[in-house]
Amino acid sequence: MESLKRNTSPIRMRNYGRIIQDMIGVATAEPNQTQREQMTLYIAQCMRQKNLIWNKDQESGTNRIKEDIITLSNGKLSCDFPAFEIEMQRMPQYLNKKKK
Repeated sequence: MESLKRNTSPIRMRNYGRIIQDMIGVATAEPNQTQREQMTLYIAQCMRQKNLIWNKDQESGTNRIKEDIITLSNGKLSCDFPAFEIEMQRMPQYLNKKKK
């Protein structure tokens, strides 16, 4: 198993942080397509939660998450599989409502 080293590359999108960036790096290296899709789903869920924390006035849409995954993975990860759309629809809607 590859030894874990501290990643010192610059953070590309600060609102997601280094952990998401590292998770995407691991997912792009995964040879099994099913595992890669599962990892992409989990990453998208984490990204949506972080995006909602940073952008309280903006709605965090599925399209934004897709674009950011593609950008951070340099096009190596795809969100064009049925389970992605289904899972993003299932996420709790109360997260999108503004607090009064």
